[in-house]
Amino acid sequence: MARKPTLSPDALEALGAAKLAALVFEEASTNAAFKRRVAAALAGQSGPEAIAKLIDRRLAGLERARAFVDWEKARAFRDDLAALLASILSELAPADPYLGADRLLRFVATHKSVFERIDDSSGKLQDIYEDGIAALGPIAARLSPEAARRLPDRIIDRLGELEHGYLPRVADQVIPHLAPNVLSAWEEDLARRSTERHAEEAPQRATGRWFYSMTDQWRQIRQSIARARGDLDHLIALEGEKSERGQDTLGLAETLRDAGRLSEALDWVRKGGQRAQSTLLDFLDDADDSDSPAVRQALLEADILKRLDRREEARGILWDRFRDTLAPPILRAHLRALPDFEDVAAEEQAMVVALDHPVPLTALQFFLDWKRPDLAARVVISHRGAWSGSDWHILPTIAEALEAEQPLAATLLYRVLLDDILARARSKAYPHGAKYLQILDRLAPASDADPTRPQEMEVHATYRAGLKANHGRKSGFWGLVEGRVTREPEVSFIGRRPLWRES
Repeated sequence: MARKPTLSPDALEALGAAKLAALVFEEASTNAAFKRRVAAALAGQSGPEAIAKLIDRRLAGLERARAFVDWEKARAFRDDLAALLASILSELAPADPYLGADRLLRFVATHKSVFERIDDSSGKLQDIYEDGIAALGPIAARLSPEAARRLPDRIIDRLGELEHGYLPRVADQVIPHLAPNVLSAWEEDLARRSTERHAEEAPQRATGRWFYSMTDQWRQIRQSIARARGDLDHLIALEGEKSERGQDTLGLAETLRDAGRLSEALDWVRKGGQRAQSTLLDFLDDADDSDSPAVRQALLEADILKRLDRREEARGILWDRFRDTLAPPILRAHLRALPDFEDVAAEEQAMVVALDHPVPLTALQFFLDWKRPDLAARVVISHRGAWSGSDWHILPTIAEALEAEQPLAATLLYRVLLDDILARARSKAYPHGAKYLQILDRLAPASDADPTRPQEMEVHATYRAGLKANHGRKSGFWGLVEGRVTREPEVSFIGRRPLWRES
């Protein structure tokens, strides 16, 4: 059998210019986005100004457009947007970094009108803009001193009044590549703008109603400049200008800790009181709750206390916060902080605490994360009245994780899910229900024989007979079970942003 040819630059060069030209021409005749990339490459033969002129026409069209993009045209629109970015990055920026940076800023600024014209719930268009922002740093690093001096003004001209939030992130890409005198001038300009805008917005503040102010984004840039210059006092002063709810107390505490200003860091990490614990609901997808405010605060506060040689206090913080949150990162930090040979007993004590936690789902999450399916099963069984089929977005994954080692607990969860589907006659979920019943048939020998099975929990044969008696007329479901009907389960769409539960 012939080997499948491998695509590589060397292999393509071996085809020869004529063959490659024919392939490119053929693809460009049917692929509009690719055609535009080829046009930009051809323009490059006349120099960067020719490329910039071509890109400017496409940017102008993007800026003028107002018509909504229908879903069937969304993919072509996305491909065209990506091709425009690729032309800037691969054709213009290598030829002239300043022109590349300027057109890249103009490209990023189109996000406002683009997001108003198309549904981007999948986030794919946002990803393109994120790629553009990330590319700005390497381009800024190649600028001449004079071009770099002009860059802050171009950033403010392009993005200085756009509310989406890209402005500070663009600034973060270029700040490391700007000279100290350029940073100082940018800080002075932003301070002046902030003072003037603050005065203009006085009537709005007087109403007591919330309103959006660009001074928030400008302040973020000023803080990034302060960090780059090592001016922590100015950084603290700028943070103090924010409302209490808007302050990044933990971020500032980390900065102060890293700078060795531990007493101030401790004050900031404790400012605002104890943070809430946020739990990612799809927690079995290798989720890490280290970014939860409560976890981040506990770990940071304990680390600062340890550096202040207040080790007992640090251990107390970790243990108390673990009892509240059952967050594995906190327990791991607590166990590492203990003297030798004390960690085993402490871990056993932590398991007892988790079993007694008042929120069963939190305990269940902890034991699955801690690789203790036996204790996770105890939570499922001892709190069997707490589970609901309305939690279909997480219970199937939990049940699947328990199938191999804890079939009784898995059976209980699958029954909850199946009972809910049939009780509410959720016909669209019947394929899932049929799958659950098939799994229950497979788990039946082990779950029926489990000596810990609650007395009121029926053996599988009795449970199955009850389903037939109570729901026998649901022909759509039984047709799937008996193989008379074939239908794939519908895949539910969950947006990019995770769902969090606070406790």
